Amino acid sequence: MAVKIRLARGGAKKKPFYQVVVADERFPRDGRFIEQLGQYDPRQEPILFNVKEDRVLNWLNKGAQPTDTVRTLLRKQGIWAKFKQA
Repeated sequence: MAVKIRLARGGAKKKPFYQVVVADERFPRDGRFIEQLGQYDPRQEPILFNVKEDRVLNWLNKGAQPTDTVRTLLRKQGIWAKFKQA
């Protein structure tokens, strides 16, 4: 079972809002997930990106793979560097 940290889309048409979730890669993008880690709203100024840092690091240490977009967002927050140092 491969576990991914990815974005689940919500919001209305042309007004996206995302949840950062941990899900089995076989589940649909907006379907069932294991745990919600935070939120991401690209439409706000400045961009809103809130995550539970301790839970993200816990899942990364367990072997969860972030998607490219989530990895980029984690790099901007400095969480990815903390994971690589540990």
